[in-house]
Amino acid sequence: MKARAHSRPGERREARLRRVRSAPWAPVVGLVFTVAGLLHFVRPDTYEAIMPDELPAQRELVYASGVAEMVGGLGLLHPRTRRWAGWWLIATLVAVFPANVHMAVRAERYPQFPPAALWARLPLQLVFIAAVWRAMGD
Repeated sequence: MKARAHSRPGERREARLRRVRSAPWAPVVGLVFTVAGLLHFVRPDTYEAIMPDELPAQRELVYASGVAEMVGGLGLLHPRTRRWAGWWLIATLVAVFPANVHMAVRAERYPQFPPAALWARLPLQLVFIAAVWRAMGD
């Protein structure tokens, strides 16, 4: 008996979702975080400029967050370290969230960014966390 093609829109949508769910997320998310972490060393002034003034040792914190992202990103690439790396990246995203709030609340300090983009960035952190969570399951 021949298998029936997906004829209803709901079946086609479900088939697409299954393909997305089965895609290899860990290599992509790992690479994104590794490159993002590296950028903290290539352009530290950019990251230092968005840090709250109240934080001490800003350059060192920029480098530390870059290392955290690179370690987590590289950790996602290997199955044995993937779960630990995922939790590490989620903790890192939570730790840098106050800097994102700072930018949104003090948008006048960052005229290069539209205020709406700074506010939109806040829920985007949840998308990053969801991507890391999904990568942990690969």
